[in-house]
Amino acid sequence: MEATPLRVVLLGKTGTGKSKFGNALIEENVFKVNSSANSGTGKCQAATKRNGELIVVDTPGFFDTSRDEANLIPDIGKSITECSPGPHAFLIFLKVEKYTEHEKQIITKIRKLFSEEAFKYAVLVFTHGDDLGEGETIQEFVSENEDLKELSDKCGGRCHVVDNKYWEKTPPEQYRNNQFQIKQLFSTINEMVEQNGGGCYTNKFLQTVERIIREETKRTGSREKAKESFLEFFIKKAVAFVLKVLLGVFLGGTAGASFEAAFTDFREAGHGRSGGYERFPTDSHEEDEGSTTETMCESLNRQRKPKAQ
Repeated sequence: MEATPLRVVLLGKTGTGKSKFGNALIEENVFKVNSSANSGTGKCQAATKRNGELIVVDTPGFFDTSRDEANLIPDIGKSITECSPGPHAFLIFLKVEKYTEHEKQIITKIRKLFSEEAFKYAVLVFTHGDDLGEGETIQEFVSENEDLKELSDKCGGRCHVVDNKYWEKTPPEQYRNNQFQIKQLFSTINEMVEQNGGGCYTNKFLQTVERIIREETKRTGSREKAKESFLEFFIKKAVAFVLKVLLGVFLGGTAGASFEAAFTDFREAGHGRSGGYERFPTDSHEEDEGSTTETMCESLNRQRKPKAQ
C-alpha cells in the first residue's frame, strides 16, 4: 500500500515570499516567483516532490484585494482538488516586521475561510528573517507583540523563520540558515500530524470531493485525470454561485451542502460510480456509505467543525 503523501498548503498575502519558499520545500523551481508585491502567484499551483512523499499547494491571492473575484474560481477549485481530502498542514506566511491591522485582517480571513479549527493544523513561517535583531530568535520576536503571541499560541507555538535572500549560503548548522529551518519545520509538521492523530484538516465537503475523485479514478484508472474532470465540473458549477459562498466551502456550511447536492449531477452525468470507499470520521458518527445526499447535506449543515482523518 502506498504511503499517504504529506499535503501542505501555503497561505499568505502576495509578496511574503511563500512561492519561493515553496520551491525550497519541493527542491525544484516549480512555483512562479515574482518580485512585485502586486503580481506574485497569478494562479493556484501544486507540486509533488519527486519521491511522492510531499504535495505542496501554493494558493493564489485569496487575501489580495487587487484580484478580480471571478478569476479566483478556478484557483479555488484547484486548491480543493489538489489538497483533497484536506491538508495536513497550513503554513501561514508573515514577514518579520510590525504586526499591523492589515496582517490581523489576513488572519481573520483565514479564520473565516477555514474556521478556528484550522489553527490546530497551522505553522507560522516568517520571512525576511535577517531583519531579526542580532542573536534574536523568532520566538523572542513573537513574544514582543501580544497579538502575535496570541496567534502563535493558537498555532501551538509553532513558529519558524527563513530569509530567501540572505540565508541561502550561510553555514547549514546555523539558526540563520534556510536548510536548517526547513529541517526543523518538517520536524515540527511531523510532530503536529502525530498530535492530530495522523489526520488532516477536513470536513464533509472535502470528504465528498475525495470520494468523487476516488470514484472517477476507479472509472478512468488515473487520479490526475479524475482531478481534471472534477475541476472542469467544479468550474462550470461555480459560475452559478456567489464567490463568497464559494469561499465558504472549506467551512462545510450551506455552500458545501449546495455543492454536495450538485455532485449528484456529476454522478448522474456518468462521471463516476457510487460507494465502496472508506468512511471518513466525523464529529458525531459515521454516515453509512449508502446514505442519501439529502441526509449528508442535513448533517453537514448541523456540523461545521472540521475533523482530522
